[in-house]
Amino acid sequence: MIITLNGERREVPDDLTVAALLRQLGVKPEFVAVEVNRGLVRRTSHQEVRLAPGDELEIVTLVGGGAPSAVAADPLTIGTHTVHSRLFVGTGKYSTLELMRDCLEASGAEVVTVAVRRERLVDREGRSLLDFLDPKRYTILPNTAGCFSAEEALRTARLGRELLEGLGNSGADWVKLEVLADTRTLLPDPVATLEATRVLVREGFQVLCYTSDDPVMARRLKAEGAASVMPAGSPIGSGQGVLNPNNIRIILEDLKGEDPAYPVIVDAGVGTASDVSQAMELGCDGVLLNTGVAGARDPLRMAHAMRLAVEAGRLAAQAGRIPKKLYASASSPTEGLLTAR
Repeated sequence: MIITLNGERREVPDDLTVAALLRQLGVKPEFVAVEVNRGLVRRTSHQEVRLAPGDELEIVTLVGGGAPSAVAADPLTIGTHTVHSRLFVGTGKYSTLELMRDCLEASGAEVVTVAVRRERLVDREGRSLLDFLDPKRYTILPNTAGCFSAEEALRTARLGRELLEGLGNSGADWVKLEVLADTRTLLPDPVATLEATRVLVREGFQVLCYTSDDPVMARRLKAEGAASVMPAGSPIGSGQGVLNPNNIRIILEDLKGEDPAYPVIVDAGVGTASDVSQAMELGCDGVLLNTGVAGARDPLRMAHAMRLAVEAGRLAAQAGRIPKKLYASASSPTEGLLTAR
C-alpha cells in the first residue's frame, strides 16, 4: 500500500502497525513522536494503530536547533522546574555531534534546547542527536523554532511533549515557544505568539515564551500564563548583544514589580561573554544562546566563557555597581600625604 511519510509517498507492506513501521525504518520508538493523519499516536498505542492506504504520517525527532556552578546556592525556578545553571544552551549549528556534546559539558548548562524535526531521524552514520545528549543528565527544553503560525507551533509542542514523555525526561511538560513572522528577520509574530501561549497554557504546558523587547507584549504574555518571558537581546543569530537595555529594564520592572521571582531570560542575539554578562547585570534571570557558542572560532572555549559570564554577571547584579560619576573620585585617602615643603 502507499502512504505518505514526512511528505514523501512510500510503498509499505499491507497490515502494518506504527510499531512495525518504526522497526522497518530502523528507528528507536523512544527517540520519535508520531502523527497519523495529523492525530498524535501515543507511544502506548504504537502496537495497536494499523496503517491504511493513503495515510499521512509525520515522524519527528529532536535535532540541534551540568556541572557545579559558582552560584550553585542561587537556584532559578521556572514554573515547577528548578535549576542551578542560569545558562540555557542550544544544540544546533555544531560541526559535529561530538563537539556539541563537549560544548554542553563545558557550558555547565543543565537545560538544553532542541528543535523537533521530521528530517534527519538519524544521520548518515545511523546516529541520532539523542545518542549524544543524555536525557538523564539534561533537562531538555523542546522549542517550536521554524514555526510561522500558531497552529504549527501547537502541533510541534505536542509532538515534543510526546517525545520527552517517551524518554522519561522532566522537560516533557514545558516548551520554548517561538512563532516567527518571517524568515528574513526571524522576529516573533506577536498575535500568533499570544494565541499559542493561551492554548498551550490551557493544555498544561509550562510556556517559556520568546518575544521581542516590547514591554507591553511582555506584560500580556505573563498575563496569559507564560512561565517565563524571554525577550530577544537582538535578532536571532545576529551576535549584536543587548541592543536596547532600556526596554529590558522596563520589562524587568513591569514583570517583577510585584512578583520578584518571575523569571525573565534573554533569548537570542548574544555573541560573546560580555553580552551575556550585560544581560545578567541588568537583572535578568538567565540567558539562552546557541550561535554565540556554536559559531565561535573555538566553540569549546566560548562555551566555558559563557558559563563564567553568566556567573559573573549574576554576582555583579546582586552586589550592586557603584554609581557612575562625571569626575574622578580618589580611592586612596587624602589625609596624611607626604607633600613637598
